[in-house]
Amino acid sequence: MRKEIVCTEHAPEAVGPYCQGILWGDLLFTAGQIPLEPETGKLVSGNLENQVRRVIENLGAVLEAGGSGLDSVLRLDVFLTDMTVFPMVNVCLAEVFDQSPPARVTVEVSRLPLGAGIEMAAIAVKRGTEEG
Repeated sequence: MRKEIVCTEHAPEAVGPYCQGILWGDLLFTAGQIPLEPETGKLVSGNLENQVRRVIENLGAVLEAGGSGLDSVLRLDVFLTDMTVFPMVNVCLAEVFDQSPPARVTVEVSRLPLGAGIEMAAIAVKRGTEEG
């Protein structure tokens, strides 16, 4: 096996020396996604709920580019700069992962890139390989 780089214009370009995702066999590892608009590279304005939804969209775009999707996420890592928003983040994630939620890690951190309030990264399986 060798790693394959996953890249899509439907998610923000990397803001450092990393790629949007890596495929290793049937597993897809995404880079952390913050609430950047892919077209402008700027943080989403507005409330944190808008930011959470943008992160989910960015994450979904990378997953789709790698032959996976939000429905195939095995583990989701969530980084927050303010844990008091945890209930609202749960509401947004429950809308996306209503049937078969992934394992999850959520931690509060002091800072995130570009001053973002949230970042998410995922490990997913390629579609069509979930059963074996």
